[in-house]
Amino acid sequence: MSQLAEVFMLEKEAGRPEVQSSGLSRGEILDLLDNNGLTAWFQPVFSRRTGEVFGYEALARLREARTPSLDIGELFQRAQAEGLISALDMVCRENAFHRAAELGFSDKNAHLFVNICPATLMHPAHRGGATDRLAEGCGIAKERIILELTEQEAIRDYDLFKRSMEYYRRRGYKIAIDDFGVGHGGLKMLSVIEPDYVKVDRHFITDIDRDSFKYNLVDAIATVCHKLGITIVAEGIERPEELETIARFDIDLLQGFLLERPGPGLSQRRLALAVQEDASYCPEAPGESCAIGTTVKYIEPLSPQQSLMTAHQRFMDNVKLQGIPVVAEQRVLGMLNRMHFLEKQMVGPHGYGFALSAHRAVKDVLGDDFLLVEAATPMEEVVRRIKARRGRHLYDDICVARNGKYLGTVAINALLEAITQKSIQLARGANPLSGLPGNEFIQRTVATLLQRKVNFDVCYIDIDDFKPYNDYYGFEQGDMVIRRIGQLIVDIVQPGVNDRFRFVGHIGGDDFIVITRPYVSQQICRQIIDGLKGLLPEFHGDQEFGEGYYCATDRQGQQRRFSLLSLSIGIVSTEECPVNSYAELAFLASGVKRAAKQEKGSAIVRNRREGVRSQAPTEDGKAA
Repeated sequence: MSQLAEVFMLEKEAGRPEVQSSGLSRGEILDLLDNNGLTAWFQPVFSRRTGEVFGYEALARLREARTPSLDIGELFQRAQAEGLISALDMVCRENAFHRAAELGFSDKNAHLFVNICPATLMHPAHRGGATDRLAEGCGIAKERIILELTEQEAIRDYDLFKRSMEYYRRRGYKIAIDDFGVGHGGLKMLSVIEPDYVKVDRHFITDIDRDSFKYNLVDAIATVCHKLGITIVAEGIERPEELETIARFDIDLLQGFLLERPGPGLSQRRLALAVQEDASYCPEAPGESCAIGTTVKYIEPLSPQQSLMTAHQRFMDNVKLQGIPVVAEQRVLGMLNRMHFLEKQMVGPHGYGFALSAHRAVKDVLGDDFLLVEAATPMEEVVRRIKARRGRHLYDDICVARNGKYLGTVAINALLEAITQKSIQLARGANPLSGLPGNEFIQRTVATLLQRKVNFDVCYIDIDDFKPYNDYYGFEQGDMVIRRIGQLIVDIVQPGVNDRFRFVGHIGGDDFIVITRPYVSQQICRQIIDGLKGLLPEFHGDQEFGEGYYCATDRQGQQRRFSLLSLSIGIVSTEECPVNSYAELAFLASGVKRAAKQEKGSAIVRNRREGVRSQAPTEDGKAA
């Protein structure tokens, strides 16, 4: 977290009123800089895996009894406006190094995060080598210093900035992007700097357990960073629920007031084991209970520096071992296939392979002909990608990662067996009429979403007056209607797009269920109702469709007019009304669906807090 953003948060948490601009003058800023008016405090950054302190972020603080009405945020703003940001930044950097040295930082096995404004590096008066002199004078190894560059400041010359970063990297420093996701650079800054660390801004961490949009954004950021070999830091953690959710993304480092606030010393705290990843957590999304990750087998990987003879011995010791992944810093770099490796590297075209490979390393023979997929990838997608591979690699084992980090491998025969079992399971669990997932799958999907603590909408769809329609037109026609409406819903909800949060199920009879992300459910339901209009001539015939009704016997045995088929849809949003179980969700849904059935024609009713209804227009434009 940048000094500016962190100070604003600290003031808010402490309950202090916001300080109005005092019109801090240039002279007052210079007096503060020249007369030692600033010091450094430190906030620990913890390793999620070990619970130990990984590093300390140095944060600027005013010395006690000096300008009490001024906050650090205002100081940085005024310094920027007065053209003194480079001088202020340098003083803060000096304080960070000197104070860390005084506290015995060099005796600790930790890193020092030091904030640097990009404008300082680009300033004409910037003193080259100043950071080197500070590090050497304070006895802090450059390899343990992480320079944090805030993303909130615009960079005007990316080429010059990139050269500055390369200079520091050559000197041994590590580079971090701070406040990632809220600034000017975004992905461009990521690609230019190629940082060692990315700190996800607290905006995306706050309420991540309640906000599905933030959840998926952080999931995507974590996956990209892990694939690129970038260590990710989640900052601004303030609630236990946020910490629990973050653990699911395999995020490496943690920082926030929940764990420990900044202080004048270097923390000795170790996180409790509760922070560690929950092994019982199911990472698969709705409808993905048969993702490739469910069939993974962990194979101890090789490092690229290990010798080929080590790989050869592994294959000789285990005749069933068909492939060994090659991994560095949890990233998959390649795969050694048993047959290709032994034939090409150990035998060779002239029989001298063994002798020639005796002093070679694994990295010398790695190619890019391997298949790496994410654990949440559906098996059908993996099969499609296997078919696109080149012939001789068709049956190689598949490497699987979670959020870009090595998880294990899957053999082709294991994949085929899993797909077979999935087909059998689907046949048993699907509704026999529509072929859509039945009640068991529906309940499992809802339970998975509730476990992930993400918000979603559930749409319960009921065909109005279906019994008299079935009696009048016949069961064969009624079955056709069920199948056609089921297919209509699928075509609208899942139009060939691999969206893990769009699920369609068939509860039974004339009742269907749709699960979507928040905010899109009403639009989808309107499209379903509009799609039904195009099917009505087929369902009723030209004459009765033209008349707009048909006559049939009702439940009391009386002849009366019935309108053409319509849909009553009740929507329950867990964002508006949090639920804890499928039974509770079903109870709420029955209430809103009952309200929709009280309206004439197709209707959509969405639940609101405290029972307030949200009504949506039907196909004739009337509010239901």
